[in-house]
Amino acid sequence: MQGDTLVLSLTVGTAQWYPEAEDGPHISTPAFGEEGKPPSIPAPLIRVPTGTPLRVRVRNTLPDSTIHLIGLTTQPIPGSDTLHIAPGASAEVRFRAGAPGTYLYRAVIGNDPDGRPSETETANGAFVVDPPGAVPADRIFVVNIAAYELDSLHLRQALGFNGKSWPYTERLSITAGDSVRWRLVNGSTRGHPLHLHGFYFRVDEAGNGLASRVIPADQRRLSVTEQFFPWQTRLISWSPDRPGNWLFHCHLTAHVTPEARLDHPDEMGHEDHSPSAMQHMAGLVLGISVAPRPGAVYGRTGTPKRLELFAQQGGPRGSMPMTYSYVLQRGGAAPAPDSVETPSSTIVVTRGEPTDIVVHNRSREATGIHWHGIELESYFDGVVGWSTSGKAMAPPIAPGDSFVARLTLPRAGTFMYHTHLNDIKQVTAGAAGPLIVLEPGETFDPSRDHIYLALWGGRNPVLGRGQALIVNGDAGSSPDLALAPGVSHRFRFINIGVALNVRFQLRRDTTTVEWKARAEDGADLPGALQVMQPATQSVPVGKTFDFELTPPGPGVYELSAVFVQPPGFTAAGPVQRWRQRIVVR
Repeated sequence: MQGDTLVLSLTVGTAQWYPEAEDGPHISTPAFGEEGKPPSIPAPLIRVPTGTPLRVRVRNTLPDSTIHLIGLTTQPIPGSDTLHIAPGASAEVRFRAGAPGTYLYRAVIGNDPDGRPSETETANGAFVVDPPGAVPADRIFVVNIAAYELDSLHLRQALGFNGKSWPYTERLSITAGDSVRWRLVNGSTRGHPLHLHGFYFRVDEAGNGLASRVIPADQRRLSVTEQFFPWQTRLISWSPDRPGNWLFHCHLTAHVTPEARLDHPDEMGHEDHSPSAMQHMAGLVLGISVAPRPGAVYGRTGTPKRLELFAQQGGPRGSMPMTYSYVLQRGGAAPAPDSVETPSSTIVVTRGEPTDIVVHNRSREATGIHWHGIELESYFDGVVGWSTSGKAMAPPIAPGDSFVARLTLPRAGTFMYHTHLNDIKQVTAGAAGPLIVLEPGETFDPSRDHIYLALWGGRNPVLGRGQALIVNGDAGSSPDLALAPGVSHRFRFINIGVALNVRFQLRRDTTTVEWKARAEDGADLPGALQVMQPATQSVPVGKTFDFELTPPGPGVYELSAVFVQPPGFTAAGPVQRWRQRIVVR
């Protein structure tokens, strides 16, 4: 500080990024650094109170690339605000910190000196503007990526939270009951559905890197998975009420499985049956350890209901080279050993009722089930080698073995369950299903309650080149659905694909009808958000949405689903679309 002014000298140059061990694999990539200090990924944090004068000097040390600076000006940042600095040149900017919020500053590099297709979002960092007065403590996590195509099927990539990739990311230690505030910054051109295990968080602020807004109190929703589009930011708050080990991670499968390691040699689909969470996960993963509050007692009461769930493995089906699913026992006899269901069986339970789900593994490989979006004890969360009870870690469910998941569901809503081991192979073979929690006294009525679970049918390492969109086990279309007019129906949408949002839309002829938003990630929306809206919804990976529809009149409607391609991405081949005719009469 010089008087009331923050003076900052930065450089932009080539850095050697070590996202894993300090002596492990590394990649050459552009990065910011403070003058006279080593470069850092993410860029140095800039944090000042609103109104603070800043004087920032930036020197471009790259020998052959112009850099284009965005974000070093008064907030909110005009979209046209860009400062161009030629190789070897410097520039200085003076401005005052503007509106409070979470922002992003970054350098766009003019060209790639190696001439390879590249993705180098490493020269960026967080810029936080605090409001006047005391500010509650928070943590800041920036996502960075560097990637180079080795050939048409293989990618060399590094992905990090605050510069590190699992299992080298920071371990977060929290005590049950603590208030937690995180500022999340997506410093990449990829979207990331970021998912918290075991707890809900509240979204308090949202931004696009250039502007940030406080969400009105009556519109703050609860979430377990939040979609971050390129450059977006969030301020979230949450409070754990149970001890144990938990995860916060991206739900794009290739960003959290061994393929996310910098020097991983294989294409997507590598199988890792290791019981160690240090091996079967990688990339954009944070580990959270919650200590018990002194004197607190944790547990459940009541006699549990018991369900038997069988992990089954079968032959090819459609675009799936094999099938892998969880089949619920119905009645007194276990399902046939060769029976499979795609998607896996719908599990219906009651809020507040203790339920033991016994998972029997009849398949030929180990598995582990994550109860996605569920508030439960850590040991039963389903992350092999990480979920814990005391010193005991959740084991893989070996072929021929079983595991009892103890659940007591505290809220009614739409959830899912899926494998959390060898994810790509098993999920794309069907190892995921809906989990519906009803209020006490309710029964599930399939004539008025409609579930749509989307996943990929068969794995493919290159986005858009052959993956099949499967909805409720069907590719292309599903059988007609008959509805009565004037009757309220609930539509529950779930996406558990490997990647890509899925957009559902309901139309009558060429007109999009309207439905009422009810819930997100199993949590009821605030009243201010439970409104009528056009019947179209993009569902990110790892999210659920509930809508209420009262058909306006007799006729033929069409519900469709299609992959939403990332910005700037063109799918190879025709766009795949799923349809279902809905007949109201």
